Amino acid sequence: MPYWPWVLSRRLAPDGGARENESGGTGPPRIGVYSRVVSARQPHNGPVCEIRTGPPAAPGLEDVSRPEHALSSRSRGKMTSKPQRSFVLVALWMAGTLLSFSAIALSIRALHGTLTVFEILALRNIGGLVILAAMMVAAPDPGQRIRPESPFVHAMRNTIHFGGQALWAYGLTVLPLATVFAIEFTTPTWVAIFAVLFLGERMTAARAAALVLGFVGVLVILRPGFDSFRPEALAVAAAAICFGVQQTTTKFLTATNSTWTIMFWMNVIQLPLNLGANVVVGEPAFFLGKLALSQWLPLLGIGVCGFTAHYCLTNAFRHGDAIVVTPIDFLRVPLIGLIGWLVYAEQPEPAVLLGAAIVVAGVLINIYAESRTRT
Repeated sequence: MPYWPWVLSRRLAPDGGARENESGGTGPPRIGVYSRVVSARQPHNGPVCEIRTGPPAAPGLEDVSRPEHALSSRSRGKMTSKPQRSFVLVALWMAGTLLSFSAIALSIRALHGTLTVFEILALRNIGGLVILAAMMVAAPDPGQRIRPESPFVHAMRNTIHFGGQALWAYGLTVLPLATVFAIEFTTPTWVAIFAVLFLGERMTAARAAALVLGFVGVLVILRPGFDSFRPEALAVAAAAICFGVQQTTTKFLTATNSTWTIMFWMNVIQLPLNLGANVVVGEPAFFLGKLALSQWLPLLGIGVCGFTAHYCLTNAFRHGDAIVVTPIDFLRVPLIGLIGWLVYAEQPEPAVLLGAAIVVAGVLINIYAESRTRT
């Protein structure tokens, strides 16, 4: 069994009888913390008692479980692999993610030369906080909690994500759009490795096929070793590893944190990081005064789409395994290639078209297999 933590929820008899341990016997349980939740929906007359058993947790992840989540649906409480119940929802949330990230890429291209990468990302954080505040005022919800579960994981996730975003945004300013997105899609390979190691997810044949075909498609697009390869691509390759960590920890956090909480802390943590980095590169921390009227439309696109991209992605992870979600994201490669051709006259090369076809084939194989196993 993976060392990822697990939670055993049981109920005590009215007379305070013995607890039943995970092996079916009675006696004191082994003390530990978290992970997969054993349903406790059987009829009862006594009070609820949550018994945490299992191997010790990974350092810094001790705060993952809450009673309300221990008794919630398996789709939120379990992080182990299982047949997908909401694959249609995963596909819809990922469609929003794909469109949002494409709009962000166009907006960053439009602002290149007038704002630094860190100024653009800081404005995205500001826009996200404004939208989150509006959501809290317009539709208050118990899930809108400022206090996070597993604060260390939030801090780690957003610090690494900050670095990945900066490298990715830099790549957008010096490389063709299709090239940036193609290199970025080594991310699912990292997510698959991290999810199997740390989330206890299962690597099925269809999922492995989708990952392999996606990676092969990216290699066909990049053609490493040929004259077309550019050193700047290494920055995007490093960003892909950062995104792999970010997406894996997002899946972990969705078990105990609402989407609102995850999004709130993403913007709160990354905003000062972007402002501080902007000062380090010699720019002022407060730069709104230098914005021209013509820049507000792409800035609005970054603010709104920067929020919707991660909102949709977080909800996709809530409804499906990380290994299922990330191969769908491969569709960004042909999509951004089409956008680059229409907007910037970046002609897609035959290798790009062939690689995109391989990517789509892998995604379709996975979609078919997941739909067949959906309960």
